[in-house]
Amino acid sequence: MSDGVIIDETGTQRTLGYVLDVSGGDGRARCRLTLDERHTNRHGAFHGGLAAVMLDNAMGATGSLSVDDSGLHPMVTLSLTTQFLASAEPGDELVAEGWLTGGGYKTKFIDGRITRSDGTIIATGTGVFKPRSKR
Repeated sequence: MSDGVIIDETGTQRTLGYVLDVSGGDGRARCRLTLDERHTNRHGAFHGGLAAVMLDNAMGATGSLSVDDSGLHPMVTLSLTTQFLASAEPGDELVAEGWLTGGGYKTKFIDGRITRSDGTIIATGTGVFKPRSKR
């Protein structure tokens, strides 16, 4: 991690090529991705499953920030619901971000959204996350 930017931390992150930014100082984590052909479905558009991955990552890291300023505290996703609102194509810059909406010590309620660089909201999500003991 360098200056709150997490790169190549997990196999999923290395495979998909996203960057996780926990440096905003506002309690929100952001997952950034420039789309290419690896991220498309058979219609050439952004694959919905990858939208869920981006939301899960940004929202989970947001929950982590509520426990630890590093954004690295392990979180378990208990529930994740995704709504798909618009499409994206290779070349588009996407940012998924999460924000805490409630919860307490044992569970965190977090909302999120993915926005295209032109401001279009691609997808939204709601989730419940649980801090996990560090191993």
